[in-house]
Amino acid sequence: MSSHRVAVTGLGVVSSIGIGVAEFTAGLRAGRSGARPISRFDTTGFAHANGCEVVDFQPEHWIRRVPAADLGRAGQFSVAAARMAVEDAGLDPAALAAQRGMVSIGTTDGGSDSGERVAESLVRSRPVDPAAARRTPAAGLSVPVARELKLSNVDISTIATACAAGNYAIGAGYDAVAAGAAGFALCGGADALCRMTFTGFYRLGAVDPEACRPFDSDRHGILTGEGAGVLVLEPLESALARGARVYAEVLGYGLNCDAFHQVAPDQGSVARCMSLAMADAGVRPSDVDLISAHGTGTKANDRTECAAIREVFGDRLPRTVSMKSMLGHTMGAASALAAAGCALALTHGFIPPTINHRETDPECGIDCVPNEAVQADLRVVQNNALAFGGNNAVVLFGRPDR
Repeated sequence: MSSHRVAVTGLGVVSSIGIGVAEFTAGLRAGRSGARPISRFDTTGFAHANGCEVVDFQPEHWIRRVPAADLGRAGQFSVAAARMAVEDAGLDPAALAAQRGMVSIGTTDGGSDSGERVAESLVRSRPVDPAAARRTPAAGLSVPVARELKLSNVDISTIATACAAGNYAIGAGYDAVAAGAAGFALCGGADALCRMTFTGFYRLGAVDPEACRPFDSDRHGILTGEGAGVLVLEPLESALARGARVYAEVLGYGLNCDAFHQVAPDQGSVARCMSLAMADAGVRPSDVDLISAHGTGTKANDRTECAAIREVFGDRLPRTVSMKSMLGHTMGAASALAAAGCALALTHGFIPPTINHRETDPECGIDCVPNEAVQADLRVVQNNALAFGGNNAVVLFGRPDR
């Protein structure tokens, strides 16, 4: 049994549509697209190579104690987003250091972008950059957060449940804070564009030549993306006592792993995960006002996820959007960035759109809020994440005054 209600009081965002809460919120409201030709690696030989790449990111603006050269790009995103989140929450890192806390970062690729540079040097018989080799371990996404903020009394974890890892990390933070085992949690996800992931999806025929079009009849797949999202979680009573702004309350979450197929989602398992989350949160399907879908833009994922939503919600389908239409698929950061979007939607009373939309696939049959954001009085928002290997994670957020 949980002993504390858990509040989201800080958000840190590095994304292709905006860096920081203000820019990210503006990007979501405007239906901004992060799609552009990939420049992070050589795309010679690919017939098409658009992605959602972060531009104008200046790590030195956010990373002050850990040498940025010791971090891979994903690590830089993670540390920057964590510092942003702490500052956004109005918290003093020195005060945090006096508490027991948690740092949990989810990822798919970890430091693969650094590893690729090591491999390229070996293939081309060039000297290997020792710093690049040190940046490869996935622990480079979570440990430097504690180092940067001088947090010595924290449990640290890097969660590698692929594209659901951000939600897994948020669930872990929620458990720790709700049980009183931690006075705060910094949790989310981070990943950087890398050739390995892009090539894998490309070879599967799952990369759209131009844009990500979730739920559209003419969709052709994902766009790979990059970024990081980190949330500050703390007990609601503590947040209210210090006069903090509360974006949302974490109501509960559900996890399951069906091991049905390496890449194909299973409808029954996805539906079960949503039901587990609602049971944990103590809400009914009729209470949910909005679903932030996993919504990758692939034929199989969108149809299966929508069928699972119908299985759980029946004839009353909440509006169901995909922020990946704007952000691309940011892998381990995806559900963390979407969680930040859910919190902002609750706070500001709007629904981010699903952009690049022309005609809804009849087999999806949902209101995906096409192309333009709409105002809405939201009380409960559901964040879906469905990963390879059947790793599913669903988190429910509520407006704290509901």
